Amino acid sequence: MIDYEWLYILTGGFFVVWALLSARDGKWGNAGFWGLLAASFLFGTHLSDFANGVLVLAMVAIAGFGLLKRSDPPTTSPEEREAFSEKLGNRLFLPALIVPMTAVAGTLLYNYTPFGETGLFAERRETLILFGIGVLVAIAVAMVWLNPPLLAPAEEGRRLLDSIGWAGILPQMLAALGAVFALAGVGDIIGGIAGEVIPRGSVFLTVVVFALGMALFTMIMGNAFAAFPVMAAAIGIPLLVEDYGGNPAVIGAVGMLAGFCGTLMTPMAANFNIVPAALLELKDQNGVIRQQIGTAIPLWLCNVAIIYVGAFLLWN
Repeated sequence: MIDYEWLYILTGGFFVVWALLSARDGKWGNAGFWGLLAASFLFGTHLSDFANGVLVLAMVAIAGFGLLKRSDPPTTSPEEREAFSEKLGNRLFLPALIVPMTAVAGTLLYNYTPFGETGLFAERRETLILFGIGVLVAIAVAMVWLNPPLLAPAEEGRRLLDSIGWAGILPQMLAALGAVFALAGVGDIIGGIAGEVIPRGSVFLTVVVFALGMALFTMIMGNAFAAFPVMAAAIGIPLLVEDYGGNPAVIGAVGMLAGFCGTLMTPMAANFNIVPAALLELKDQNGVIRQQIGTAIPLWLCNVAIIYVGAFLLWN
């Protein structure tokens, strides 16, 4: 049976390759950072919490002392890239589309055909596993179709990841932070405050506070995955689901979307908003955020309406 452990090994393998390539080029800070991250993926399940914590602290030290450097490995020249662009046009995006297509089509086939009876994938793990399979298929197709140098995928991946730096793993670390906050009882404290402030029986106001909390906590912590455990424990589960009988699927899914609206409006989401501004060499560091606010606020209002209508008016 294939479970998440297979994905951890696959991801760890990629980081091992990037670490080795960085060491080959004498970028020892990069090699150490990606090597430690590889170790966490490959052996983290088998290590103690203390050992995993040491790995994280070592990575923080490397990033904090500015030892991560941008790399520019030789792959294809600007002239070759322009030639590919003129020759193939938008067809260059086909390999990228293979990844979601594999995940969606594979999930449907696995869940609605006899293929699912094989038990090949762990229960409710098939979509993410198929994403990983889609990545491998996309790389294989691109290699056969475009015939680049053998190390091109690894080198280009390293170039992009080194450009992003430590922010590339920010979602993973912030999601872990959200779990820590939830275990520390932050959600219970917020839930107690919300219970005193929100009038009893006011479903719509509770939905607004839940969605607003998702957006605000996301803006503070930089990632909706970090905000969700806190707000779900505070308001989503005890009030909206248990007290008012709302549809948990709608509340959870659209609640995350409300959090993503906060992602569009915060510099804490550095990998989404600050890194692109740096890569595009924008004069205004917050230029990406300023452009997204006009979309984020109306989208948040739509999410509030969807939760109220979909989870309560149409559900009950």
